[in-house]
Amino acid sequence: MGDILISKKIEKNRKNIIEKFNNSSDLELYEFEGGKKKKFFISYIDGLIDQDLLDRDVLGPIIDDFEDIKDLKKTIKVSSLKETNNIEEIIEEITYGSIGLFVDGTDLGYIIELRKWNKRSIEEPDAETVVRGPKEGFIEDLGSNRVLLRRKIRNENLVFEDYILGEQTNTKISLAYIVGIVNEDVLEELRRRINKINIDAILETGYIEQLIDDRPYSFLTTIGDTQKPDVVAGRILEGRIAIFCDGTPHVLTIPKLFIENIQTSEDYYTTSPYSTFLRIIRVFSLFISIVLPGFYVALQTFHQEMVPTVLLITMAGAREGVPFPAMVEALLMTIVLDVIKESGIRLPRSVGSAVSIVGALVLGEAAVEAGLISAPMVIIIATTAIAEFTVPTLVEGISIYRLIIIILGGVMGLYGITCGLVVIVVQIISLDSFGIPYTSPMAPVDKEGLKDTVVRFPLKRLIFRPRSIERRNITRQRDKGMK
Repeated sequence: MGDILISKKIEKNRKNIIEKFNNSSDLELYEFEGGKKKKFFISYIDGLIDQDLLDRDVLGPIIDDFEDIKDLKKTIKVSSLKETNNIEEIIEEITYGSIGLFVDGTDLGYIIELRKWNKRSIEEPDAETVVRGPKEGFIEDLGSNRVLLRRKIRNENLVFEDYILGEQTNTKISLAYIVGIVNEDVLEELRRRINKINIDAILETGYIEQLIDDRPYSFLTTIGDTQKPDVVAGRILEGRIAIFCDGTPHVLTIPKLFIENIQTSEDYYTTSPYSTFLRIIRVFSLFISIVLPGFYVALQTFHQEMVPTVLLITMAGAREGVPFPAMVEALLMTIVLDVIKESGIRLPRSVGSAVSIVGALVLGEAAVEAGLISAPMVIIIATTAIAEFTVPTLVEGISIYRLIIIILGGVMGLYGITCGLVVIVVQIISLDSFGIPYTSPMAPVDKEGLKDTVVRFPLKRLIFRPRSIERRNITRQRDKGMK
């Protein structure tokens, strides 16, 4: 904050405002006379304020009812009137949607908050659709997002802690946590890392994620990301911290555990057996999406004796005339799959899905008929793609790990795949998120935590919060007879 003081002459204040904003075309400046022939001057950014409230509750009362500067707070019919003698403070608030009010002959300025801008309506996020559960999702407005969380957690201990990041963008972010439940050690470490951020711009929570991540070069992120208020509420109630950023619907949660990748909010709204079944399906799909192409390549290249004779004859017949080795074939198909996925995402929604499906069918069928790709390989890659979409939060890591396993399978066979999987598991186990083991509660083992991993016990059995996240206040469910 600078130390430019407000002048008693409104012309000087006007000049300072214009210079600070470099005479920007969206800067609105308006001088007028109030009661008692007193001169006033207001400044604001066009499009960031409620023009109707400005006319009705600020300009009208000053022009009609102003008597004395001491009674200004009574004259203006707004609750958010703040005095300051620092013009830099007024300029900062103007950029957030406030009005700067200056009075001739007074070395004080006034900040009036009348924020209003266009924003997207609250709707279900496309990336996290559910059959049962809340259909609302965060939007790009920080204030609306905080209200959505408040509606889920109506508790005076829910705290929002604000920071301003970005030397040029001055982006507001908020940490959200519950006092008495949050892991204080993680909170202090997060504050330390945020205070070390010194960058020109923060345009999305992805910037913050990369700047505070424990392992920025890891294929797996150790920071959670969601667009659903009920997911954020559930994680905060386990002792985590949420990071909101103005201008994005994506909210980060810290710390993150690997098991979160196979959990969804809907798991807690359905029965325990069905939730467990779905989680087993996701774990199986995760394994298939990484290993299946490489396993097929290894069998084709090195371990034909492991394939039943009838199946081996069918596979050999399908590969007759294919000019590429199995490894090259798998790599080409995997890369084409990633190209189709990327094009489907970037195209307009109305044509993106259609182009992806048609492109995959046409390319696959044409490649098989031309003898460039075998039919079994098309089936393998299609199965892999379907399995991958059951764990969308791990798509980035799966794509890289799958390529590594294909290469190892093509060069060293099943021995290479086994070594590769061991290295991947060791690498995942070695990760931590703000000092919390990434693979907890499985490694290190926490018997209570294992009740909500691949197998989900009934809610009445989930008495304690994850001990790896919060060790002080671990009880989240008590019998009504207990004190």
